[in-house]
Amino acid sequence: MSIPKEPRQLMINIMYLVLTAMLALNVSAEIMNAFWDLNNSLEKSNSLTAESVKSTKEGIQGILEKKPKLQEPLNAGIDAVRSDVSTFVDEIQTIKDYLIDESGDKDGSRGEGDFNKGLPKGKKDKDLTTRYLVKAKKGDEIEAKVNEIRAKLIATYETTMNNPEVQAEARLTDQEIADKIKNVNENITIGIDDSWKDKAKKDKNTWAEYKFKQMPVIAVLPVLTKLQTDARNSEATIVNKLAELVGGREIKLNKFFPVINAKKGYVIKGEKFEAEVSIGAYSSEFSKTSSITVNGQRISLNAEGKGKFTETANSYGKKKLKLTANVTNPLTGDKFTESSEFEYEVGERSATVSADQMNVFYIGVENPISVAVAGANSNDVKVSGQGVTVKGSRGKYIVTATKPTGNKSFAKINVAAPGLGTKGFDFRVKRIPNPIPVLGAGPNKSGGAMGNGEFKAQGGLATILENFDFNAKCAVQGYELTRVAKRQDPVSASNRGARYNDKAKRLVMAAKPGDTYYFDNVKSKCPGDPAGRKLSSIVFVIK
Repeated sequence: MSIPKEPRQLMINIMYLVLTAMLALNVSAEIMNAFWDLNNSLEKSNSLTAESVKSTKEGIQGILEKKPKLQEPLNAGIDAVRSDVSTFVDEIQTIKDYLIDESGDKDGSRGEGDFNKGLPKGKKDKDLTTRYLVKAKKGDEIEAKVNEIRAKLIATYETTMNNPEVQAEARLTDQEIADKIKNVNENITIGIDDSWKDKAKKDKNTWAEYKFKQMPVIAVLPVLTKLQTDARNSEATIVNKLAELVGGREIKLNKFFPVINAKKGYVIKGEKFEAEVSIGAYSSEFSKTSSITVNGQRISLNAEGKGKFTETANSYGKKKLKLTANVTNPLTGDKFTESSEFEYEVGERSATVSADQMNVFYIGVENPISVAVAGANSNDVKVSGQGVTVKGSRGKYIVTATKPTGNKSFAKINVAAPGLGTKGFDFRVKRIPNPIPVLGAGPNKSGGAMGNGEFKAQGGLATILENFDFNAKCAVQGYELTRVAKRQDPVSASNRGARYNDKAKRLVMAAKPGDTYYFDNVKSKCPGDPAGRKLSSIVFVIK
């Protein structure tokens, strides 16, 4: 028996295996009930499958009347399959009824007297199943019938598919027919293979012994019903595949929804918004055979034909999406492809920003800014400065300033774009903040205790800009260095520039522990400064 690919059939197989294993451990009332429930569930499933096959045949007759060349061979093939399966199912049913009656009241027919509280009276009878199905060889006959019905079904399908009129009317190549026949061989569930031999114990040398020897009636019944289920499922598989040759299953458009297709994803004030509106139609049967791609990315569709596409807008400007719909008719295999384009613009939401200390341009450095206008192409945006100079394009600009603003005055960045007019944004203009004088790079570089060797190793004073994100350096113009030694008068040296002159260097080299050094009148000039600025003093104690 081939491994079923349908989840329902696979679940039935697994349930039976579990129940069989439980039965081998302990035959309890619960397990008996479970076997009977499984048997009844399979019988209900078989009835539904038979009705479905009947409906399938009836459903294609209207189409076959328009295709007379297909009508006779397809109906003949479907009728043969249904007849063979029904005969097989009836034969198995006769065996099931015999087991129930023979283990019940033995009146020659299955009836109420064969049951007790809804379960077969002889549910635990193992002698009957062993005697009738194993010793009397009825199990061997069942095995032969299973293999026989499988061969008949495949032969009927193969004969129908190889009919010249079927091949011509269905527009099938020899290879397509061979593939379809192979597919049926691999997918119909009825049949018995040799895999049971690997699981059977040494005292069970035949399939009948493996399935029925010393098995109670209640466990044998679902085994037989499952054979009927396999036959009915195989019947449905073949009938459906024959029906597909004529589009036997009509595809119904069962989803309708409004569709709006705009030419672009933005509108400037004064422009017209244009869009096509229509009614979209979709069949849930397309969900497994259809797809949509957006710029080559495949989008999964749900049963309503809808999917989600997302992408991150990493840059400003126009973005184009190319949509391609690929639809395959699941009945005929016909493929259809349609494409369209959609355009949207990535911009920045309009906003009014109040001027505060963070909106600052610094004199003497390049101040980068980004400018974007929602709904406008970046090429159409014009940026200019008032009180500052602006250079750049396509959203990226550099602002330079030369004059600081007062407490109530601002520099402006003016932005102009179609539909926007001109809008100004206020910024303060400041000089670079005061740098900090430092000596060396140690933890006490701004003053405090410093080792004698470390102090003498420095070549002069420097300045740094703390918490300033721009690439700027302030130059030291000069300072006054004073040494105060113990019990000595202070000695000073004026120094121009950052590095020590000769006099200042002699003072530094004379340092001893306990000496104090003062750096006063420190002056530094930063980019954009018209003149140097005076900085705070720093003091070091030599240790």
